[in-house]
Amino acid sequence: MGNSESFHIERFELSGVVGERIEFVSANPKNYVQAISNLFEYEEIQIDGKLFLPKSSQPLPAVIIVPGSLGVSDNHLAHAETLLSNRIAVFVLDPFANRGVDSTVANQTQYSFAASAFDVLAALRTISQFSKIDSNRISAQGHSRGGSAVLTAAVRAFAEPIVGPEYGFKSVYAVYPWCGHQFVTPDVGGTTVRAIVGELDEWVSVQQIQSQVQAINLCGGDASVRIVTGAAHSFDKEEKVHVIPEASVSPNAPTIFLAPNGEMIDPYSGSSSAITTDRTYFLKAVEAGHGRRGASIGGTKEHQKIFRDDMLAFHKSNF
Repeated sequence: MGNSESFHIERFELSGVVGERIEFVSANPKNYVQAISNLFEYEEIQIDGKLFLPKSSQPLPAVIIVPGSLGVSDNHLAHAETLLSNRIAVFVLDPFANRGVDSTVANQTQYSFAASAFDVLAALRTISQFSKIDSNRISAQGHSRGGSAVLTAAVRAFAEPIVGPEYGFKSVYAVYPWCGHQFVTPDVGGTTVRAIVGELDEWVSVQQIQSQVQAINLCGGDASVRIVTGAAHSFDKEEKVHVIPEASVSPNAPTIFLAPNGEMIDPYSGSSSAITTDRTYFLKAVEAGHGRRGASIGGTKEHQKIFRDDMLAFHKSNF
C-alpha cells in the first residue's frame, strides 16, 4: 500500500502505476462571492496532485480524491489503489503543499472553503484535457473538508462562473463532509451525489448532511446518504478510534446558507454580505459556545470494509 509520507517523491507508485505530478492554476478567493465573481480579484496559486493512469487502449473514467484537514493520508492512497485495481484512473489532489499548510485541524481559516471548492473545479478542468481520460466520466471523492469542497464544486451556481457550463462531474462521493455552508438552491445538474458518514461523528453534523442531501433532491437532483452505525469521523482509516486533542470543531453551530451569488446569509438576522468570510462565522460559533477542542477519528475493520464496499459500488454504478 502507498505511504503518504512518500507521496511527494518523484517516482511514487500505487498498484504498480507511477503517478505523474500535475501542476495547475487554482485560486485563493477570500469567500464564495469572490470565487464566483472575482469581485475583488482573487489571488491565483499553483497547486498540484498526482495522476495515476492504468494501462488501457481506451479512455478511462477517473476519480479526483480530495483530502481533508490532515492532508493526503494513507487512507486516501488505499482508496486510490482500490479504484486503480478496478481500472479507474485516479487524481490525488494536494491542496496543502504549495500553500505552505501542514494541517487545518486546529485552524480551518488558513484558506477559505471557497478556495477548497475552487481547487476541485480547477483539477476537473485540468485532467479533462488528458486524452487517456474520458472527460464525460470524471467523479470527485472528498473527505471531511474535502467532502465539503466536492459538494460545493457540484453546485452549478458555483461551478459555471469558474469553469463554464461545459464542465461537470459525473458523480460526487462526499465522505463525512462538513456541511456548515450550503447554497440555498443546490442545483447540481446531472451530477449524482452520495454522502456517507458515521452516526457518532464528532467533527461534522449528520443532520446538516441529511439536510443538504434533501435540498439537492428538492432541486431535482439525485442524492443519497448512508449513515454508518457506530462509526466515528474518518472511520475508513486503519486506526483505532482516538482523540485528536487540537481539533477545533463546532458541529452544532447554525448552518450558514449561501445566496446564489455566494453571499453568506447571517442565520441570526437573515441579512447577507459580499465581504463576510468563513472566519466571521467560525468566531461567532465559538462566542456562542458551539466551539470546542478535541474530537475522535478512526474506525474498525468492519467499518473500513463497509466504506470500501460502498465507495466502490457507488463509483462503478456511475461509470
